[in-house]
Amino acid sequence: MLKASDIVPEQGIATVGVESVAALSDITADAFRDDPFNSWLFGGFEPMKRTFSGLAQHIYAPNGFCQILSEDGEGRAAAMWLMPGDKADASMAGMLQTYWGLFASGGWGALMRGKAAGEAMEKHHPKEPHAYLFTVGVASAGRGRGLGRRLIQPVLDACDRTGTMAYLENSNPANRRFYNSLGFERVELFHAAADSPPLEAMKRLPR
Repeated sequence: MLKASDIVPEQGIATVGVESVAALSDITADAFRDDPFNSWLFGGFEPMKRTFSGLAQHIYAPNGFCQILSEDGEGRAAAMWLMPGDKADASMAGMLQTYWGLFASGGWGALMRGKAAGEAMEKHHPKEPHAYLFTVGVASAGRGRGLGRRLIQPVLDACDRTGTMAYLENSNPANRRFYNSLGFERVELFHAAADSPPLEAMKRLPR
């Protein structure tokens, strides 16, 4: 089964931890600024950025596998994963801080939408061991050059070598072809709420 040590990143890709939370959240929020589902959920850029920062700080950087692809010393793309066996656990204080940031910047509506989204994603999450791609995003300054593919391909190659399934929720229909080209296929569409844009659950079987 896939472990972080199985992944061989190419030049320019750094595996990062809590010291890089600001860069992870800045790149990810920039990438998801116009994303349909996240625009519905957060209702604005500031709550989006604060929530990605909280999730990076309290879940994905300490517990998962995070990488940043840089060009000319600037972070251009970021990805946050959980490897098989990693737990999306955070301290009570950490999650309260994240929820408070969402409420303070987005209001009660954003907090309730965030709760609904989390519950829906958990309900549809696969039970079998897998590598979970929570986010991959390319900052506006780096788009159109294949950086997202460069960033996650080494993880997918390691999934193939170790016989590990990968899973994600696609929040933007415009990205479906990109994920299909990497071997991801739709499992189902689901909604966090009656008025939310859909999330597309996608699996990638090892090749």
